[in-house]
Amino acid sequence: MKTTNRRKFLGTAAALCAGSAVSAMPLAAAGKKFPLVHHVFFWLKRPESVEDRNALIAGIKTLAAIDGVGELRTGVVASTEKREVVDTSWAVSELITFRDVAAQAAYQSHPIHLAFIKNCSHLWEKVVVYDAMDV
Repeated sequence: MKTTNRRKFLGTAAALCAGSAVSAMPLAAAGKKFPLVHHVFFWLKRPESVEDRNALIAGIKTLAAIDGVGELRTGVVASTEKREVVDTSWAVSELITFRDVAAQAAYQSHPIHLAFIKNCSHLWEKVVVYDAMDV
């Protein structure tokens, strides 16, 4: 495949994946009540440990009680087709929607979020955060 065709294919594939992901989430698109998407990926210190994975997932689920959280989802790597553009190196993901930047900022210093970090940070070796606004 020529380089330009490959780039065009990868660009199209990425756009389709992003569009599919956004359309699959019930974000109250009509009113855009929760347009800020906070997606966090965790790499476990012990990726083979089911107990560590389950403890992290349980900790993430406590975050749903924080005021301003619209929707909270947790996930693990899906058994989808292996492709060059798919990163499967992480172990657990957290996806939270917020009504605005102020709600997300309040979440960061909320006692439940701080307790989650205190109680679960020993489980992960790396965390990557992607924040996006629905458009």
